[in-house]
Amino acid sequence: MDTYHLSKRLAKAAAYVPQGARLADIGSDHAYLPANLAINHIIDYGVAGEVVKGPYENAVHEIQREHLEEKIFPRFADGLKAIEDDDQIDTITICGMGGTLIRNILEKDKSKLQNHPLLILQPNVGSNVLRQWLQANHYQIMHEDILEEDDHIYEIIVAKYASQPMRLSSEDLFFGPILRHHQNDAFTKKWEKEIEKNKKAISQMQKATNPPTQRLAQLKNENELIKEVLANGKS
Repeated sequence: MDTYHLSKRLAKAAAYVPQGARLADIGSDHAYLPANLAINHIIDYGVAGEVVKGPYENAVHEIQREHLEEKIFPRFADGLKAIEDDDQIDTITICGMGGTLIRNILEKDKSKLQNHPLLILQPNVGSNVLRQWLQANHYQIMHEDILEEDDHIYEIIVAKYASQPMRLSSEDLFFGPILRHHQNDAFTKKWEKEIEKNKKAISQMQKATNPPTQRLAQLKNENELIKEVLANGKS
């Protein structure tokens, strides 16, 4: 992967960035995402935020190599602290982290969201935690995607601020309000693997001298719910 050839998951996230956006890419690593968007004249301005020295230096090098110093600004900072008021950021991307970490980044510096930027989030795991935060903070999920790349399954959530909070059911939070109604092969594979993982856990627990009854019931109920959602997707 490089600036000119994004990974499948980053390319999918990039496709949701609006024309003319002022972007903050948090956890930018090599800054491939903002650099690609700048070279393709999608964004007018970009911040590449990194909290780790090595990836930050990679971002600086990439921006200089592509002569983007006047369009993309690398910032060595923790999470949303990379954003300054003068940036006038209207779009934030956070890709390649767990849902809980992304949630924590958003929650820690909520003041940076006062202009209600579009959020393009790509959690590797724990997307339900992220959906709960979005619901609690008046963000409406506009798009969801799920895809497989290099034997990993990734979800993408695109959300914009709304005056009225969205109301998500427990199934919406767990599976995704859009994904569960528009299931693709990656969605099916993810949840079939979850069923198998739960079955193995159930089998191990049942061998215990004092099986954890409550946890066993929870996993069995979860598997029944997954099967029901997958069946509805095929009907």
